[in-house]
Amino acid sequence: MFRFAKAPAYLLISALLGTSVAAPANDLSSLPDIGTAAAATLSIEKEMEYGDAYMRMIRASMPVISDPLLSEYIQDLGHRLVANANDVRTPFNFFMIQNRDINAFAFFGGHVAIHSGLFLHANTESELASVVAHEIAHVTQRHLARSMEDQARKSPATLAALIGSMMLAIASPEAGIAAIHATTAASAQGQINYTRSNEKEADRIGIATLSKSGFDVQAMPRFFGRLADQYRYVSTPPPMLLTHPLPESRITDSRSRANQFPARQVQTSQRYQLARARIVARYAGIDNNAALDWLERQARRGNAVMQDAVNYGKALVYIDSEQYEKAHALLDPLLAKEPNNRFYIDSATDLDLHQKHYERAIARLEAALKANPNNKVLRLNLANALQEADRSNESIPILTRYTYDNPNDPNGWHLLAQAQAANGRRDAELAARAELLALRGAWEKAIQLYIQASQIVEVNSLDQARYDARIDQLRLARQRVANL
Repeated sequence: MFRFAKAPAYLLISALLGTSVAAPANDLSSLPDIGTAAAATLSIEKEMEYGDAYMRMIRASMPVISDPLLSEYIQDLGHRLVANANDVRTPFNFFMIQNRDINAFAFFGGHVAIHSGLFLHANTESELASVVAHEIAHVTQRHLARSMEDQARKSPATLAALIGSMMLAIASPEAGIAAIHATTAASAQGQINYTRSNEKEADRIGIATLSKSGFDVQAMPRFFGRLADQYRYVSTPPPMLLTHPLPESRITDSRSRANQFPARQVQTSQRYQLARARIVARYAGIDNNAALDWLERQARRGNAVMQDAVNYGKALVYIDSEQYEKAHALLDPLLAKEPNNRFYIDSATDLDLHQKHYERAIARLEAALKANPNNKVLRLNLANALQEADRSNESIPILTRYTYDNPNDPNGWHLLAQAQAANGRRDAELAARAELLALRGAWEKAIQLYIQASQIVEVNSLDQARYDARIDQLRLARQRVANL
C-alpha cells in the first residue's frame, strides 16, 4: 500500500479531567446520568464542532498514520466496543498516531487516538481493547465537558477562556497547560482528585463494555499492572502514566471489578497480531534488523497464528528493503492459505508493484473486490495500482466515488489529485488538493485553490458553479472555527 510522509511535529494532549459520582461496584446500572449537568456547559452539538476543529489541527501537526489497513483495523475494533457501550451520544472516530510512547487519549466529539507504541506493549487484542474501552468511557461520560463545568463554577474565567486554553494545549502543550492553570482557580489537589475519579469511572465502565464485547475483562488489570511494574522506578514514565496515573488502589479496584464478570477464554486474534506485525515493520521507528529481531522473539513464544503474523511482518521488512525473493518465500504460502486476507492481498500488491507486475496486481484486486465490492482498503489499492500502471484515467471514477463516500480520508484526495494531474485536469487537481488542505484546517489556502480552479473552467459551467458553491461552504466552515 502507498504511504505518505508524516508531519514532523508531535504534540501531547493533556488527560481528560472531570468530576464523577461513585457507583456501587456491583451495580453498573446505577451510574448517574450526568448528561444534563454537562450540557449546562457545552451541548453535544458544540462538542462536535470542537472535536472537528481539534481533529483538523491534529492532522496538521501530528504524525497521523494514514495506512488504510491499520485504519480499518482500529475503526473495526473501536466500533465493536462502541456497539456495546452505554450513553453513546456522538459518532466515534478512531485513529492512530505514529509514536513509540505508550499513550491513548480521547477528546470532544468522539475522537479517540491510539499511539502505535501501545501495540508494542499490549500482548493481546483484549489488552489493547481495554485501553480503547477506557477512552470510550471518557467520551460517553463527558469527562471533559464535566471538568469544564466544574472549573467554570470555581473560577471567574469564562467558558471561552477555558476552551481557548485547551485549544492552546493542542497547539503547544506547555503553553496550554500554563494557560489552563492561569484560567482556573481549582486547587492542584482538587485536579488530581478529579483525574483519579474519572480514571476509576472510565475503568469501571470500560470493563463492562469489554465484557459485553466478548473480550477478556482481566486484560485491563493485567495490562495496567504490568505497565505500573515496568515503569515504577523510572524518572520519566510514558505519557500514558502521566495522563492516566496508575496508583495501586486503581489497579486493585479494576481487578476487583473484573473479577465480578465470568471468566472468558479468548482466542488469539489474527487481525491484531497482523496489525501489530505491520506496525513493527513500518511504524515503530526502528531499523530493519531491529524489526526482524523483535519479530523473531515473538515467534519463539507464540502459536501458529503468531507465526503467520511474524512471517507477514518479515515479508514487509523484506519488501521495504527490496529483498523481493525473501518476501515471496514468506508471503506466497500465506496468500495461498488465505487468499481473501486483506493484509496478505495488500502486501502481495506492494510486492507486485515494486517488481512492476502491474497487471497481476490489478487482476488480484479486481477479483477481491468482486467478493467485497465496497471495501475501502481494496478500492484504494486498486486505484493506486491503476496509477502505477499508467492507467490513471481508470482510477478517477473509483476515487471520485471513494472521496464522496469517505470525505475525511486524506488517502482518497491525495490519489485523486495525482490522477487528475496525470490526466491534465488542472482544475480538478486543485480541487482535490484544496480538500486535503481543508482536512488540516488550512481554510485560506483551500479557498484560494478553489478560486484558482473556478477561474480555469468555462464561465457559467457546471464545474464553476460547483467550485463556487464549495468556496462558500469553506468560508462558512472557516467562520465557524473563528467563532469557536
